[in-house]
Amino acid sequence: MDTTPSRSSPARLGTGHSTRLDPYVDRYAARTAGMTASEIRALFAVASRPEVVSLAGGMPNISGLPLDVVSNAIASLVRDQGAVAMQYGSGQGLPKLREQITDVMRLEGIEAHPDDVVVTVGSQQAVDLVTRVFCDPGDVVICEAPSYVGALGVFKSYQCEVVHAEMDASGLVPEALRQAIAAVQAAGKRVKFLYTIPNFHNPAGVTLSAPRRAEILEICRQADILILEDNPYGLLGFDSEPHRALRADSADHVIYLGSFSKTFAPGFRVGWALAPHTVREKLVLAQESATLCPPQFSQMAVSAYLAQHDWQGQIKQFREMYRERRDAMVSALADMMPGACRWNVPDGGFYVWLMLPPGVDAKKMLPRAVTARVAYVPGTAFFADGFGAGSMRLSYCYPTPERIREGVRRLAGVVEAELEVRTTFGAHLAAPELNGSNDAPGVDLT
Repeated sequence: MDTTPSRSSPARLGTGHSTRLDPYVDRYAARTAGMTASEIRALFAVASRPEVVSLAGGMPNISGLPLDVVSNAIASLVRDQGAVAMQYGSGQGLPKLREQITDVMRLEGIEAHPDDVVVTVGSQQAVDLVTRVFCDPGDVVICEAPSYVGALGVFKSYQCEVVHAEMDASGLVPEALRQAIAAVQAAGKRVKFLYTIPNFHNPAGVTLSAPRRAEILEICRQADILILEDNPYGLLGFDSEPHRALRADSADHVIYLGSFSKTFAPGFRVGWALAPHTVREKLVLAQESATLCPPQFSQMAVSAYLAQHDWQGQIKQFREMYRERRDAMVSALADMMPGACRWNVPDGGFYVWLMLPPGVDAKKMLPRAVTARVAYVPGTAFFADGFGAGSMRLSYCYPTPERIREGVRRLAGVVEAELEVRTTFGAHLAAPELNGSNDAPGVDLT
């Protein structure tokens, strides 16, 4: 007798609530419920089409890199040190690179020892390692509102509870942080750390003011809360010297994260964490259990680049290139967007935060935008609580100024069409379904 399972048999489908699409669903760990694709990842297939102007992804523009210098450095690396470069390395990272990283951080006022640096596979892995070391399911992480979608994904995957604290044009609002801490404590829970991007924020584009930096540090010191300072854009300011890092004024209460993805090239996937000594030991152990070691070849390539090239001069060129693109973005917005739209003017980094007219839902409008061959990221991607529908992140780092202007022209047409629909058929037909409001308090960052 044929005992081959049929398409609908339990032997093929698993048990319980399994389906033919995923026969293993009942076997997954509970934490996988938090593993969902981000709204940015979902846009990749569309945004990569040549006919679409993508104002969505934060892909660095590496067209200005001296590829001849990079290729020569890599050729020499393979020729002279290939046997080492293509071998396993230390779980903490290459000692020479860690020393060079301390030179990079010194530009932001940080004096650190290479022994307290842990090299990671981009700063994204550093967020993951820190969360793995500190957080159990149900633990609380305070994040700015809005916050980086990649970090929110990490916190969700470790079953953390994210509590947002309001931002404005000067960054994280100290009183909002106090209120968030008090609310968590009143609920009988403990804040494991504050996650913050103080410089040229992703997605908001704002920068934490100097007076607030001191106040945020003092609030967290009094509450005995660790700060996770994520700073991938810190050297990409347009109009001033790098801002002094939070870590520069608090070595014991701040874990600092950096990356070469924005100041060199993301394809090497080299970032780092600077942590208090005891935390560093835990991060190395977590790194070794995850990857054994960060890629030796990538580390040696980045180290060679730093040693052989004027990397600070290269960063200056990047700053000028991104400034030109920022100017193209804000000029196009001013010329073309409906008057009810508002946006900030960032002084560094990659992003503009755009606020739509009341009642217009960026997420619901996205299919119309894609049809018009322009892409953006709806604000809801940057909140853990479903807010942000009245906002969007616009990225100016990758397209040329001409493409940016064309993308804004297309986007303005979509917004105008949405407003016309609301005017013609009534606001109730186009209103978002967001339990009373289409934005979180404090989303206005202009």
